[in-house]
Amino acid sequence: FEELKFLFSTDRTMHNSNMDLTIDAMWLFLAIFLITAIIIKNANARVTSDPGCTRPPPPVVNIIALLKLLPTLCTKGPEVTMTYLYNTFGSVFTIRFLWKRISFLVGPEVSGPFFQGSESEVSQGNMNEFTVPMFGQENGYAVDYNTRSQEIRFFIDALKPSQLRSHVDPMLREVEDYFAKWGEEGVVDLKDELNHILMLIASRCLLGNEFRESLHGNEVREKPFGEIYTLFSGIEEGVNLVSFMLPYFPVPANHRRDKARIRLTEIVYDIMRSRKTCGRVEEDVLQKLMDSRYKDGRRTTEAAVAGMIIGLIFAGKHTSSNVSTWTGACLLTHTKFLDAVVEEQREIIRKYKDKIDYNVLSKMETLHSCIKEAGRMHPVTLGLIRQTEKNINVRTKEGTEYGIPKGDTLVNLVMLTSKLSHIYKDPEVYDPYRFHPGREEDKVGGKFSYAIFGGGIHVCPGEAYAFLQIKIIWSHLVRNFELKLTSPFSKTDWSKFVLEPKGKVLVNYKRRRLESN
Repeated sequence: FEELKFLFSTDRTMHNSNMDLTIDAMWLFLAIFLITAIIIKNANARVTSDPGCTRPPPPVVNIIALLKLLPTLCTKGPEVTMTYLYNTFGSVFTIRFLWKRISFLVGPEVSGPFFQGSESEVSQGNMNEFTVPMFGQENGYAVDYNTRSQEIRFFIDALKPSQLRSHVDPMLREVEDYFAKWGEEGVVDLKDELNHILMLIASRCLLGNEFRESLHGNEVREKPFGEIYTLFSGIEEGVNLVSFMLPYFPVPANHRRDKARIRLTEIVYDIMRSRKTCGRVEEDVLQKLMDSRYKDGRRTTEAAVAGMIIGLIFAGKHTSSNVSTWTGACLLTHTKFLDAVVEEQREIIRKYKDKIDYNVLSKMETLHSCIKEAGRMHPVTLGLIRQTEKNINVRTKEGTEYGIPKGDTLVNLVMLTSKLSHIYKDPEVYDPYRFHPGREEDKVGGKFSYAIFGGGIHVCPGEAYAFLQIKIIWSHLVRNFELKLTSPFSKTDWSKFVLEPKGKVLVNYKRRRLESN
């Protein structure tokens, strides 16, 4: 899928580059590079008709149809393009890219095998090989599936509700300290501000108190926090077209990625070794990973823990930052729901005064729905990707069955599923009440109707952690500031690996003290 995503966003990405080439030369270079890279990466991936498939294959989008869609793709973006293909070919269709078959799934009815299939049926193949130089050789997609599954279990145990309760106070402290530095009134880039505070929360709750206390401040421009922020930006540079196709190709972005990973690994090593030397045990995710054991009794290695924690911070920062920014943009352009969130905070203040803990946060149902709706309308990815290891069958809501052959790349278009009109009423309208009791459209629509955080055996273990920190941030903001969006509502930036609001999200703020009334 990311191959398609990068292809879809090429014109925007190249437009923003500083290459001193003509447009024709850039396109020629890109075409040559893509063809060469794909041949190298997929030399053994040629797929032929599998006689084992007992069901007819999905409809195939031919090259002529794809070429006709190029103007739509360039002017309206991937979401509109894929929606057209869905409306034309249905909830299951296949695109042939050279000799590679890419089959797309839209809707919960056809998503069962994707989310619930075993690794022997539907795997992630080598699609995530580009993450290995980002996070190291002893975790994630550098290790076998059995080891990786156990590492996911480590994450789940470290982020389960009983553990999350202990993170509330540190998160609150970070949020209160950070926004205390805002003036009485002013204008800020909300996207930038939320990026900063979420990195500080991650430093405290994931890496630990001793690391956070060594930062001496909460501004990204201050040292040494500036170094950490820069290092993670360096890791992010490793997510590009070249590294996706050829992860170890010696381009400057990959060189910066490697240097950043080495330095971040050294920082994590220092923390772990300091704890072991002093016999100090902390209540944070890093400590949980250090104390974890594999099924055979082995302890996690320093390299594995460092890679896991860097990967967790990287993934969490992007998802939480983008969902929290979209939440703000949506609330500030829909005053009906902003007023409802404010009123909910008044009621909570009346009942619990200024107290905020895990139980109080669970009472913020309106705010939770507003965050969830922002995620539905603006997911961080167009789709999720797997590879079929066996022939699989899917059945559409109309009852048509298709056989998808072994070897197909499988893409679940979660962004389109989240906007299907037979599941969500007026899907293009921001309406958080669709998740409230009496409607609960995501549950009525069936399993996998809301798959922004994945689903089944592939559900994101950090979903609850993400909602927790976003609710803490936004409950604090609406209690302490009057906010007004001063820039136009952002469009999606399709040039990014993780989709985010395009440009700045400028917000005018003025201090206030919300009372219970």
